[in-house]
Amino acid sequence: MGELALEKTSASEFKKGVQSGISIGIGYFPVALTFGLLAKTTGLTLGETVMMSLLVFAGASQYIALSLLVQGIGMFEIILTTFIVNIRHFLMSASLNEKSEDEPVGNKMLYSFGITDETFSVAATREGSVTTGYMLGLSLVAYSSWVVNSGVGFIVGAGLPQSLQESMSVALYAMFIGLLVPSIKGSMKVLYLAAIAAAFSSIFTLADLMSTGWAIVAATLLSAVLVEAVETLKRQGRLSRVE
Repeated sequence: MGELALEKTSASEFKKGVQSGISIGIGYFPVALTFGLLAKTTGLTLGETVMMSLLVFAGASQYIALSLLVQGIGMFEIILTTFIVNIRHFLMSASLNEKSEDEPVGNKMLYSFGITDETFSVAATREGSVTTGYMLGLSLVAYSSWVVNSGVGFIVGAGLPQSLQESMSVALYAMFIGLLVPSIKGSMKVLYLAAIAAAFSSIFTLADLMSTGWAIVAATLLSAVLVEAVETLKRQGRLSRVE
C-alpha cells in the first residue's frame, strides 16, 4: 500500500509539473522558432540545429554560439564563452537544492539538466518543496517545446527565399538587443557591463592583441571583475559612512 501511495504521489507531482510547464512551453515557441531560422541562415543543418537544442538547451548561449560561428571563432573559445554566460546556473542550482526534498543525488542530477531561467523561476516560487516528479514534468514540457520548435524554425527558414534567408542574419543582432534592453531596465549594472565589455573587446580586436574569440572571453571576464570591484568599493564606502 505504501509503494502504491508513493507512486500516486509521484504521478500527481509529475502532472503538476507538466501543468506548470505549459506556460513556459508556449513562451519558448517564438524564441525557439527564431533560433531555428537563424541557425539555418548561419549554415547549420537541420540535424545540427536540433542536436544543439537537445544537448545544450540554453537559449542565450545558443544564440551566442551562432554569433561566434558566423565569425569563424574556434570551438574552445565558443565553449568557454558559453560556460561563462551560464555560470549563473551554479547559483540557481544551489538555491533550488535548498528547496528540493531529500532525494537521491542521481534524481537531482537527472532533472538539473532542465534548469533554465524560466523553470528555475517557476520552481523557486512554488509553495512547498520541489520533488523529482514535479521537476521532470516541468522540464519535459519546456525541453520538448524548445527542441521541437527549433526544428520547426529551421524547416520554415528553409522554405524562405535565399535573399530573405541571408538577410535574417541581421536578426541575430536585433535579438541580442532585445535580450539586453529588458535587463538594462532592471539594473543599470547590466548596461555598464555591456558597455565595458564592448570597449575591451573592440580594443583587443582593433589592436590585434588577440583573436576575436579570445577577445570576447577576456572582455567578458574583465568587465565582470571591474564592475563587481567598483560595486564592492561602493558598498564598503556606504558601510564606512554608516559606522
